[in-house]
Amino acid sequence: MKLGRNLLAGLANSIWSALVGLAVVPFYLKYLGIEAYGLIGFFVTTQAVLSLLDMGMAPTINREVARCSAAGSLQEAGKLLHTLAIIYWIMAGAIALLILALAPLIAEYWLQSKQLSPKTISQAVMLMGLVVACRWPIGLYQGALIGAQRLTVSSGINMSMVTIGSLGAIAVLALVSPTIEAFFIWQACVGLVYAITIRWAAWRIIGKSNQIKFDVDKLKSVWRFTAGMSVISLMGIIFTQLDKVLLSKLLGLEEFAHYMLATVVVSGLYVLVTPMYNVVYPRFSALAVTGDTEKLTDFYRLSTRILAIVLFPIAMMLAVFAEDLVRIWTGNPSLASSVAPVIALLAIGSALNGIMYIPHALQLAFGMTRLPIIINGTLMIFILPLIIFFALSYGAAGGAIAWFMLHAFYVLLSTWLTHRHLLRGLGKRWLFNDVGVPFGLTLIAGMAAKYICQGNECSVFIKLAIGSSLTFLTVVVCVLLTPKLLTLISHYFYVKKTVRAGQI
Repeated sequence: MKLGRNLLAGLANSIWSALVGLAVVPFYLKYLGIEAYGLIGFFVTTQAVLSLLDMGMAPTINREVARCSAAGSLQEAGKLLHTLAIIYWIMAGAIALLILALAPLIAEYWLQSKQLSPKTISQAVMLMGLVVACRWPIGLYQGALIGAQRLTVSSGINMSMVTIGSLGAIAVLALVSPTIEAFFIWQACVGLVYAITIRWAAWRIIGKSNQIKFDVDKLKSVWRFTAGMSVISLMGIIFTQLDKVLLSKLLGLEEFAHYMLATVVVSGLYVLVTPMYNVVYPRFSALAVTGDTEKLTDFYRLSTRILAIVLFPIAMMLAVFAEDLVRIWTGNPSLASSVAPVIALLAIGSALNGIMYIPHALQLAFGMTRLPIIINGTLMIFILPLIIFFALSYGAAGGAIAWFMLHAFYVLLSTWLTHRHLLRGLGKRWLFNDVGVPFGLTLIAGMAAKYICQGNECSVFIKLAIGSSLTFLTVVVCVLLTPKLLTLISHYFYVKKTVRAGQI
């Protein structure tokens, strides 16, 4: 019951955050313009890049809280949380000062704008630093709540803050000042309130004692895992953000804004990925502690299949109908035609990336940080030349081509290495059955949708209706081909029916 409740809470959080994020983009474009929106995209990238300074502490507190919870000693994790929190708040101040010092250089030598002055860009970058600093401790306390399997609390807080931050920003732009500076000042205020609120929630659940002090021994006890996670985080940031960092330099702010707009659309796929990861990672960690390999294998395969069944068809919908969706969303046909090819490639690549969150969670649950380091290290050999070559040749679309090629290779490499060390002998079955079957059926449905809509001069809404029907049909067929999932669904409805009968 707790797993289902946490998954639903995570899904609700991700869906709501994605919907709000998508809904406010047309208003940002209206009040700020395309180049200022490019600055918002640069802020998102900067925040992601700076997360490498986390040094693996958020995943560490997640894992340790999960382990302490499974052992029945949740308050013991409070000592580590207090120690890491002190480090986090100090780093928040350091980040603000760092970006403040670098802002003039970034405005002058990195970002390229035709409409915004270097002074405006510099001030915006300074305010970005303030926003990042205010939001910085949130990740640590979120990790603690997720490790304690309290996604309902974490999700509720996040949904509230996303709503206030996004809708409040529109109100500020419409009623106070339609400037990028006003946008970032509002985000900084909301970020600080968010950090204070989630800190209170985490300590309320874990339980804080007045006798807790900074404990160096607690850091020593987890330093190996934290160091490994730090390297993984560094490589992961390079792996997922290098395209955006390079494109922010190689492209003008307007074309970079197109790429970030496509990224916002595709990020909707992580509505499914993130809550699934937040549910399976603590569960994998607990099963790894108990040594129940059979349950772990079943849960690993079933969680992969569930994610693939939903993730791949939705990615197909985005890839095939990207132009139609953006046209309805923004009301700008020219923008839609420019962004559509980028969305299609990013959607496929992101779906492949998303499914690999499950093996990644398995690796970390066993504390095997060496595997992600080897995988990411190998991928980093290829990512830089791929992005530079394709970006210089094809602009924003080139970055998307590199993203797709990299993640196709990632699936093959990670599957092979993961199952050489964990759940040995499962690799081929996992890849061809649990991933391959949903992917193959989705590919067939996508080709059918493209063929049906390409030859008919039907309206946008009819095309989307056809795509939605094929997406739903693909999900149903995949579910019917998954006996364990059918059993789980049948059991759920049987229990529900029994409970209702008992109430009557």
